[in-house]
Amino acid sequence: MWIATSTDEIRKPTTIALGNFDGVHQGHRVVLEPILNSTDASVYPSVVSFTPHPREFFTGNCLKLLTPITEKSQYLESLGIKQLVLLPFDRELANLTPQQFVEKILVKQLQVTLISVGEDFRFGYQRKGNAIALKNLAAEFNIPVIINSLRKCSGNQVRVSSSLIRQALAEGNLTEANKMLGRSYCLIGKVVQGKQLGKTIGFPTANLQLPPDKLLPCHGVYAVKVGLDNSYIKGVMNIGDRPTVSGKTVTVEVHLLNWSGNLYDRDLTVHLERFLRPQQKFDSLDALKQQIAIDCQSAW
Repeated sequence: MWIATSTDEIRKPTTIALGNFDGVHQGHRVVLEPILNSTDASVYPSVVSFTPHPREFFTGNCLKLLTPITEKSQYLESLGIKQLVLLPFDRELANLTPQQFVEKILVKQLQVTLISVGEDFRFGYQRKGNAIALKNLAAEFNIPVIINSLRKCSGNQVRVSSSLIRQALAEGNLTEANKMLGRSYCLIGKVVQGKQLGKTIGFPTANLQLPPDKLLPCHGVYAVKVGLDNSYIKGVMNIGDRPTVSGKTVTVEVHLLNWSGNLYDRDLTVHLERFLRPQQKFDSLDALKQQIAIDCQSAW
């Protein structure tokens, strides 16, 4: 996939899906379908997003992401997207009126031939433009705009959104989060040296170093599958600050079941399948060891 971080790098002409697409969830895939189904081989099916996230720009607070850029690009590429355009979200871009955004960004810089958005899409200064306004403005340049209905799940009662997925992960509701994502939530990181406490009590763990902007679900223990050597290994993962040993930092540690070997410096993709229990403090290492054995048995 080609990733363009400035307008000079964009491969064009383009068909585009507009939005942040954090999570690349089921609702996002509805918006992506029209540009993936385009039969014009001369254009680049592209996702046009923003960096930093507009919410981060306006609040000044670092936003944890369901899919940091590297992970997002992997998912988009697997779906058939050829280009990810990351428009620098700064004061100049934030101040563009809806008409200026269409003329300057979409028409001149992106040379758009087709646009796909969700029905809740907003753009332009103070978010004054909506999907209907985009369709009307683009029509002046003979650019069709496809407005897609929002995807729902849980008996058609819950709208799929990145915000609701974050909320579900924070509550340990992994079932609902994975349902909205359309896949298991993943943590992708490099195995680094840890305290090796797990090894001393008979449960060696791989300590994952994750991107700093990756959203972690609630602290606790999870049943996971780990992609390794073109196969999946079942395991148990702990996210937390290890209160039993007075830990001071949050760690992500994975114990692989019925597997042994050296994982240091390897990149692992951990698929979170089920939330087992919240984090808790034990009276002793023996009590912790007993609980880990129970977790391993109940996980699979």
